Amino acid sequence: MNGALITAELAAEEAGVTPATIRKWVQRGHLRPAGTQGRRQLYRLEDVFAAERTTHRLRGHR
Repeated sequence: MNGALITAELAAEEAGVTPATIRKWVQRGHLRPAGTQGRRQLYRLEDVFAAERTTHRLRGHR
């Protein structure tokens, strides 16, 4: 699954968060869409996991 693009819903499921959290990460600049499918934004799974690590680090989690 190298570089495959996934929807926000699938990204959220893989990262163990809600789709609203994915949208929040985008708004805050932690995650950038890698493409679109119609009006839907698509993401790379590795970018989603990087955003998840960044947000946990910012909140002081390990």
